Amino acid sequence: MHYSHKNLFLFFLSCIVLISNYNNNGFITATGEVGLNYGLLGDNLPPPSVVINLFKSIGITKIRIFDPNTAVLNALRGHKDIGVTVGVKDQDLAALAGNEEAVNGWFATNIEPYLADVNIAFITVGNEVIPGPTGPQVLPVIQSLTNLVKSKSLPISVTTVVSMSSLGQSYPPSAGTFTPQAREQLTPVLNFLSQTSTPIFVNIYPYFPYASDPVNIHLDYATSNMETIVVQDGTLGYSKMFDAMFDAFVWAMEKEGVKDLPVVVAETGWPSAGNGELTTPDIAATYNGNFLKHVGSGTGTPKRPSSGIQGFIFATFNENQKPAGTEQNFGLYNPVDMKPIYKLF
Repeated sequence: MHYSHKNLFLFFLSCIVLISNYNNNGFITATGEVGLNYGLLGDNLPPPSVVINLFKSIGITKIRIFDPNTAVLNALRGHKDIGVTVGVKDQDLAALAGNEEAVNGWFATNIEPYLADVNIAFITVGNEVIPGPTGPQVLPVIQSLTNLVKSKSLPISVTTVVSMSSLGQSYPPSAGTFTPQAREQLTPVLNFLSQTSTPIFVNIYPYFPYASDPVNIHLDYATSNMETIVVQDGTLGYSKMFDAMFDAFVWAMEKEGVKDLPVVVAETGWPSAGNGELTTPDIAATYNGNFLKHVGSGTGTPKRPSSGIQGFIFATFNENQKPAGTEQNFGLYNPVDMKPIYKLF
């Protein structure tokens, strides 16, 4: 998650919602489609083995780690009921791009030792580096790793993670288009993923556009807590900002000729502190609880109503080595005592 999210979806700021429609927000058990991001930027985090037991106790079957952390991967040994997404660090891309020997070495060091007893489902190449100076390095690494896992007949998919800053226009959703730089860097990646039937991972945070203009964006719309249509886009009606953001990305892909590529939500969430009354445990619980309900319902977005949503909540713990403020407060649990910050699972 990068700070660039704060400037996203400026077109949504024109949506003034006058209707208040609060719902009772019960919480549901995690389903197989919902995962958790397991970040490690803290000096007070519990041991990975304890964290894995936490995941199992709340029914989490998918987790995402941002790099091939040895301690976490070793703790996952024997827990093949948990599918793991492992990230290639951004700073490693330059050495790997266009260098098959380096890619083979990275895989042999970071993935191969765990294949027998860890369920590695995805490898993500870079996190939000498209669009940007590192963006062109993503595709060659994806291609090399894809060829490698295929040659070994391994059930591992290789993709990348992008943010909504790849969109130059997003409102209404049907007007969704990529920025010129994102078109140049991302479209070839999307075409390749389409050929291999591999989802693109996208970080979607309604919190950031809401925090940019809480006067003109209704909280219930931002937290998926409204039933009334807020944005009417042709025949499609949106009561959830999450759905509108998701579909804007889908529309942008379609404009590049990529029609049916699955989208996995790599990150979504809401901070429970760090920005006054906009970031309370109750609001965070409402947003994440409604995301769980959305996924658990099996329904998709207005544009893809039958596809369902798959994704990962950000994040497991508050991480005290991240920048001060909201960045330290996206966690579901306090790392010191592992108590939930609010009731979700």
